[in-house]
Order: sequence, then structure tokens, then C-alpha cells
Amino acid sequence: MPRNHKGPELKTRSFEGEADFREIQKIVGFHIRMAHVALYRHFLENYGHLELTQKQVTALWLIGDHPGIAQTDLARWMRMDRATTMAMVNRLQSRKYLVRGRSASDGRKRTLNLTAAGRRALVAAKAAIFEHERWVKARFTSSEVSTLVALLTRIHE
Repeated sequence: MPRNHKGPELKTRSFEGEADFREIQKIVGFHIRMAHVALYRHFLENYGHLELTQKQVTALWLIGDHPGIAQTDLARWMRMDRATTMAMVNRLQSRKYLVRGRSASDGRKRTLNLTAAGRRALVAAKAAIFEHERWVKARFTSSEVSTLVALLTRIHE
């Protein structure tokens, strides 16, 4: 069961025994990194039983939404290099969550499709993601969520 967390404090926290963080508090990347750590920690603490990383869930989701997707396109969409994508796909394939095939239009391309086990894992993962999203969004108004998504999109587009 997910834990109930309070929203983030608006003041700068101080950590006993750590360096003075006044200067780094002005670094946007620092706050993005700290937010990422908090999100990742919450996901692992509450949904680690799925034994899937957030990247693996994203891959299953994209493959589920785009059956027959080329492995190279998956890498491009996830903004990952081909070697890292291949390693992740190998892990998912070893768990019998997906199968590789050959593209009918380009024999050099490897296609990806979910297996029945992969579809079941994706259903469980989506439920966990939606619960995780509720935890994240509870910290913001609907308008703030829209603004946050728009601002973050500017960074990664």
C-alpha cells in the first residue's frame, strides 16, 4: 500500500553534517535531479514488487501501444542509445515479456511485440504508474500539473 506523503516543503532544508547548499539551491538541474530521486524512490518503495524499472515499464508501454515497433525506433523514442536499448530488450525477452521478429518491410530491422506475460505485466505496471501519478499530482493543483508538464516538455523536446 502506498504511503501517504506530505507535499514538499517550500523552504530550503538543511541537512546536519552536510555542506552549505545555498549556492546550489539556485541551480535548476539540482532541483530536477532531487525531484527525480524523490520520484524514483517512491516508485521503488511502493512498486518494487513488480521487478520492473521505469524504463522497462516505458518500453513495455510503447511496445504495447505500437505492436511491431522497430527496436531502433524504441531506442529513438526513449532517447536511449542502441546498445542500452538492446540490453533492456534482452532482459525483457529473457523474462518472456516480449518477442523479437523481423520487419516485413526492412529485414535489417528487429520488431518487438508483447507476449501474454508482457501484457499482464504491463497491466500491473500501468496500475502502479497511475497510483504513482496520483501521489505526484497530489502535490499540485490541476493548473500547476499542466504548467509543470509544459515546462518539463520544453527541456526534453
